Amino acid sequence: MVHLNNGTENIMVQTGGQYRIVLVACGSTAEARNIGRSVVEKELAACANIVTGVESIYRWKGKVERAREVLVVMKTTAPRLPDLESEVNRLHSYDIPEFIVLPVVAGSREYLKWVGNSVG
Repeated sequence: MVHLNNGTENIMVQTGGQYRIVLVACGSTAEARNIGRSVVEKELAACANIVTGVESIYRWKGKVERAREVLVVMKTTAPRLPDLESEVNRLHSYDIPEFIVLPVVAGSREYLKWVGNSVG
């Protein structure tokens, strides 16, 4: 990790591409909780935030659809992505589950250390 500040504080560091945020939309709060709990218990993600009240508009089978969904925001590392995706696909009810991966460019040194230590 590379420091983004020039003082002695441990405020923020660049990640070197190791950390990821994964977004997964679910059809219900129960499904989101089930996925979130499973991936954290299996050390595939350090944390899973459940965001209710998401309204999604999307194209499916040639039609524009609208649905209420629940978003799961997971924090993990790059090496855990294949197993995390497999677990999400195993538990998810959708034909094609959303699995979007975003790089974490920088973050709190202590938080990123916790993420790294929390995933297997």
